[in-house]
Amino acid sequence: MRIAPSILSADFARLGEEVRALQAGGADLVHVDVMDNHYVPNLTIGPMVCKAIRPHVTIPIDVHLMVEPVDAVALEFARAGADLITFHPEASRHVDRTLQAIRDAGCRAGLVLNPATPVAWLDHVMDRLDMVLLMSVNPGYGGQSFIESSLSKLREVRRRIDTHVAAGGRPIWLEIDGGVKVDNIGAIAAAGADTFVAGSAVFGSPDPDGGYRGVIARLRDAAVSGASR
Repeated sequence: MRIAPSILSADFARLGEEVRALQAGGADLVHVDVMDNHYVPNLTIGPMVCKAIRPHVTIPIDVHLMVEPVDAVALEFARAGADLITFHPEASRHVDRTLQAIRDAGCRAGLVLNPATPVAWLDHVMDRLDMVLLMSVNPGYGGQSFIESSLSKLREVRRRIDTHVAAGGRPIWLEIDGGVKVDNIGAIAAAGADTFVAGSAVFGSPDPDGGYRGVIARLRDAAVSGASR
């Protein structure tokens, strides 16, 4: 059960301190939401921010690209210190080629499926994936409510991943992003997710000393409990 707090909800005036607190609090990854005001109606951060936070943490930086076109930007983030880069298939003319380019740049690669994006996009590229990220909100803004129909989609993707691994394929992480909170992460884990992006749920519930150990532990405990059902 991997917890990946999204810095979209962090205090950008002290971002280095924030990501250090995430790592000290037990986070497994730092999730970076990149929006371009083109593919999605919001504008967030670029590779320079990824490069700036890289020296502050040793845990992997998980970059979610909500940009179009995606190829050049993906390589910029690889050079800036990203460890894992995911993108939306609609933003690439050649999905297989983009996945391979990310892997050739030394990063793990994955696809992101929006709530209405069919899982058939995964066909024929499972051997190139390290992660599938399912959006449980429509991308573009933090703080949205979880879309309940995402649970059935999670179960479908989990079946595909398990079949792929059983046939000798590489392990693939199944990440969920959008509206993840302590009170629903158990059901999400029970549906098959193993990696959980949480933004406002983490940064909105700091410990008394300003750290995040308490909320990250609560999220993880609830996920482990849900996965064991």
